[in-house]
Amino acid sequence: MKKVLRIALGILLMILGVLALLTPFTPGSWLALIGLELLGLRLVFQRKLLSLLPQRYRQKVGDWLESRMKKRREK
Repeated sequence: MKKVLRIALGILLMILGVLALLTPFTPGSWLALIGLELLGLRLVFQRKLLSLLPQRYRQKVGDWLESRMKKRREK
C-alpha cells in the first residue's frame, strides 16, 4: 500500500509541477523535482550520468554518490 501511495503522490506532484511551470502565477515547478525523487528517477539519472563518464572516473563518482546516499539514509 505504501508503494502505491508513494507512486501516486509522485505522479501527482510531477503533474502539478509541470502545470506550475506553464502558469506564470505559481512558482511551484520544484514540485516536479520532488515527484521525480519520490518515483526514484534520480537513480536512473545517476546511472545515466555514470555511463557518460570516462571509465577511469566511474568508480570514484559512483562511490561518492553511494556515500552521499548512505548519509541521507542515516539522517
